Amino acid sequence: MMTKESISAFFKEKVTRPVKFNDIVFLLNLSPPERRKLKRFLREMVGEGEIVRTRKGLYGPAEEMSLETGYFEAHRDGYGFVILEKPGERDIFIPAKATMGAMNNDRVVARVENRQRRDGRIIRILERAQTRLMGTFEAGRGVSYVKPKRKGVPFDLYIAPKDTGKAKNGDMVIVEILSYPTDSRPPSARVVKVLKKPEVPAEEVELVIDEFNLPRRFSHEIAGEAKELYERAREAEHRKARRKDLRELLTVTIDGERAKDFDDAVSIERTEDGYRLWVHIADVGYYVRWDSSLDLEARRRATSVYFPDRVVPMLPKELSEDLCSLRPKVERLAFTVEMDFDRHGRRQEAHFYLSLIRSDERMTYTSVRKVLVDKDPEERQRYAYLLDLFETMGELCDILKAVRLKRGSLDFDLPEPEVLLDIQGNPEAIIKAERNFAHMIIEEFMIAANEAVAEFLEEREVPSLYRVHEEPDPLKLENLTRVVSAMGLMRNGKPVKPGDFPGLLRQISGSEAEDIVNHMILRSLKQARYSPDNVGHFGLASESYTHFTSPIRRYPDLVVHRILREVLTRKELSDKRRKELDDVLPDIAFNASRMERQADDAERAVLNAMRVWFMKDKVGEEFEGKVVSIMPYGMRVRLKDYYVEGTLHVSYMTDDFYQYNEKEMSMYGINRRKKFTIGKKIKVRIDRVDMEEKEVILGI
Repeated sequence: MMTKESISAFFKEKVTRPVKFNDIVFLLNLSPPERRKLKRFLREMVGEGEIVRTRKGLYGPAEEMSLETGYFEAHRDGYGFVILEKPGERDIFIPAKATMGAMNNDRVVARVENRQRRDGRIIRILERAQTRLMGTFEAGRGVSYVKPKRKGVPFDLYIAPKDTGKAKNGDMVIVEILSYPTDSRPPSARVVKVLKKPEVPAEEVELVIDEFNLPRRFSHEIAGEAKELYERAREAEHRKARRKDLRELLTVTIDGERAKDFDDAVSIERTEDGYRLWVHIADVGYYVRWDSSLDLEARRRATSVYFPDRVVPMLPKELSEDLCSLRPKVERLAFTVEMDFDRHGRRQEAHFYLSLIRSDERMTYTSVRKVLVDKDPEERQRYAYLLDLFETMGELCDILKAVRLKRGSLDFDLPEPEVLLDIQGNPEAIIKAERNFAHMIIEEFMIAANEAVAEFLEEREVPSLYRVHEEPDPLKLENLTRVVSAMGLMRNGKPVKPGDFPGLLRQISGSEAEDIVNHMILRSLKQARYSPDNVGHFGLASESYTHFTSPIRRYPDLVVHRILREVLTRKELSDKRRKELDDVLPDIAFNASRMERQADDAERAVLNAMRVWFMKDKVGEEFEGKVVSIMPYGMRVRLKDYYVEGTLHVSYMTDDFYQYNEKEMSMYGINRRKKFTIGKKIKVRIDRVDMEEKEVILGI
C-alpha cells in the first residue's frame, strides 16, 4: 500500500537524480487511482519540506539536493539564520540578499551553498508565521504603503486605495497581508484597524496584543465547552476510587505572590535510604480531550503569555484558575511522579500514576525564604507543622543541584526585571526580580520530574515530545571569546568552547561581571525548543528531558501527559497509534516552539514599553550605572537604582572624541584617554526618552 513513508523510502533508495512525475508512476507501476493518490502525497510532502519540486517540475529528496527545512530567525539588519527542524544540525546563515522576503519565524526551505561556512539562501517559504503586522501608514502622490514596525520585516506593504480604510498619513495601523513579495510583485495588504496613540501604559499593552495578533478572548463555543467541564468534574467523583488517594499526604504549592494557576504541588519525606519526593501536576488531560474544540484552541495558542497587568491564557479561567488549579484545602485530580533518591541524590526508582490530592497550604517563594533562609520567628511559628517538610526539601534541593552541576549543567543566576504597578496600572518601579532558595527548590524538583518522565517514555521507545537544547554554534561564540578575553577571564587566548561554560560561570560567581557574562553566555546559546527527536539538553547536561510539569500554561506538557497516560493504561501502544503520534507530533513541536518565541517577543515588547513610561518623567536626572555592552556606535548602560537599560551613543559623549576598540571591546577617548570597558561603573544622565522606539537615551 502506498504511503508517505513508502514514497520517502523510494526517494532514498531508488532516486539518484531529480525525476519527473511520470517517471515515479512508471517506476512504482501505479494504477490511475494510485497515480492520483501519489499526486496528493507529493503535494503534501513538498509542503512539509521533505521533498522538493524544482522549477522544471522535477522531484527529489531535500537532503540530497543540499536543502534543509527550518524556521527563519530574522535580524534587524536584514540577514538571518535558518534554524533547522532536525535537531543537532548547525544553523544556516542567510545574507540579506538571499532571504526571499522571509520574515521572522517563517517556515522555509534553504539551500546550503557553502557547507564549511554553513551559509546559503532561502528557496521556498513553506508557511508564513505572520498574517498581520503593525506599522505606520504613509500616503503620498497616489500611492499608499505601510512601513512595518518590526525591524525583522525587510519590506514595506503596498495599500490599494480601496484597502486604506480610514487611515491617514502617519497613523499607526494594523494590516492584514494580502500577498507576500515575489520576484515580480511587491507585497500588499489592507488596513484592518487604525490605532490611537497610547495615553496610559495599559493601552501600550493593548498595542502589543494587536501587534502580535494575540487572542483577547475565547470564542463562545470554547467558553461554553469550558463551562460544561464542571459537569465532568462532578462525573470525576465516581472515578476517584481508581486514583491513588494522597489526600492525607502533607502537600504544598509554592508560587509567586500574584499566581492564580497552580499547576504543581510537592510532598516529601525522609526514608531509610534517603528521600521520597512526590511531584503532583494538575491533571488537565482529564478535562481537555484530544481534538476537542478546547484542545485545538490550546494547541493553536500553545502557551500562556504573561504581562505585568494581565495574562493571555492558553486555557479558559474555568480550567486554569479553578478546576485544574491545585488550590489549598480543595480536592484536585493530579498526575503524580513519585521518586526515591539515595543520600547522594541518585534516583533509585520512579513511579507515575493518577492521583487525588489536597494541598495543605498555598505558599509563596517569599514566605518559604523567610522560613528557611531568614529563620523568621513569626513565619516559622505560623507554619510550624510544615517546618520539617521545608527543611527536608532544602536538603534534597542542595543534593540534587550539586549532582546536576557536577555533570556539567549550567547554573545561570540571571536577574530578571519585574515591573511593579500602582493601583492605576502605571509602573511605579522596575526592580530586579528576586530569585531565592525557594525558587531553586521548585526548579530542582521540576527538573527531576521532567527527566524521570522523559527517560521512562524513551526507554519504551514511545513517540513523545522532548525539550531539546543543542550545543551553541562555534561561530556564535566568537563575540563571547572577545568579551571574556578583554575582561581577563580567559588568559590563554584560546576560543571559548561549550565545555568551558561551567568553569567560566564558577569563575565569575559573585563578581561584578556575573550578570553581564551570564547574559552573554545565554545569548550565545541556541534557544531550547520542542522536538519528537531527542538530542539531549545541553544547558541542563541532561540526556533525556521533557516538559511535563506545567500543562495549564504549556501545550507540550499536556501532550506528554496524554502519552504517559496511554502508556500506563495500555502498557503497549499499537503500531497504528504510534504512527498517529509520529504524524502529529512534529507539527505540534514546531508550532509550540514558534509560539513560545512569539510569547517571549511580546513579553519583551511590553517590558520595553513599561521602561520608557516609567523613565519619561526622569529626563535630566542623573543615575549611577554599569556598562553592560559596547558597540561601535555606543554603549548599553544598566542603571543601579532601577533595572533599566539605556543607550549612550558616542554622539552624546561630548567630553571627548571616542573610538571603539574591537579587540579590547572598549571605548576610549582620544584626548583625555578615558576608557570604558564592560562592567565599568559610570554616571549617566537621562537625556531623552523615545516613546516611539521604546528607547532610553543617555548622556554624560
